[in-house]
Amino acid sequence: MKAVQMLKEDFVRALVAEDVGRGDLFARIGESRPVRAYVVAKSDGIFAGREYLEVLGAIFNIDIEWMIRDGEPFERGKKIFELYCEDSRSLLSLERSILDIVLHASGIATMTRSYVDKIAQYDCILLDTRKTRPMLREFEKYAVRCGGGVNHRMGLDDCLMLKDTHLGIIEDLDAFMKEMRRKIPFTSKVEIECEDMEMVKKAMKAGADIVMCDNMSIEEIVEVVKYRESFYPHILLEASGNITLENIEEIAESGVDAISSGSIIHQARWPDLSMRVMG
Repeated sequence: MKAVQMLKEDFVRALVAEDVGRGDLFARIGESRPVRAYVVAKSDGIFAGREYLEVLGAIFNIDIEWMIRDGEPFERGKKIFELYCEDSRSLLSLERSILDIVLHASGIATMTRSYVDKIAQYDCILLDTRKTRPMLREFEKYAVRCGGGVNHRMGLDDCLMLKDTHLGIIEDLDAFMKEMRRKIPFTSKVEIECEDMEMVKKAMKAGADIVMCDNMSIEEIVEVVKYRESFYPHILLEASGNITLENIEEIAESGVDAISSGSIIHQARWPDLSMRVMG
């Protein structure tokens, strides 16, 4: 837990340093005094960012009074949290950093929740992907969790996924899988990306733990599910590729265990939040 906290502190310090640079020019002339402010919602959404703002508050001596938790909805006009700082110049310098944290995280959480709600009635989970912005993976995947999604692998070291690029240089999949099992950690899973039924059969026979139905039609996915249930009921199925709010429910209904989507992160839109000074 201490290591995770240090990563968050490093992230917050870097974020603030990027904006403040060599120093806020306003602070050269502004008089310092105690100040209260609050952040209010000007649109609806799902909140995320509290864990990171609590770190920011501890670093820069800002007291935060919360009216909301991560993962909870907010409506237009709702006061989300209040801030108090003995040094008004410090709080004003941090305004953009504070808002950027909650806007970015809440945008992803809001987008994620809209997808999660679509498949809530099915025994199927929503996964994110590694399509994250450079250096923001931990932060963006945290926001996905706040929205009710489940993280896929965090990096190349926690699950072996064989994509089409890997399969293109593997001559004998069965032999490769046997050799690979002796070299990766015993607890690590292997996922194989498949574009058609022929590859699905090869992947399952070779011993995949997870099979990804990549860019398959609904009809193809249903066929894969039936084949899995008949011959390899222990293998997990993931559907991916061109997942939208319009088709995700039909895909979940097919019987797959999970659906992964990068768009819940890279297509997320920021809500409208604003900071106001109370005096």
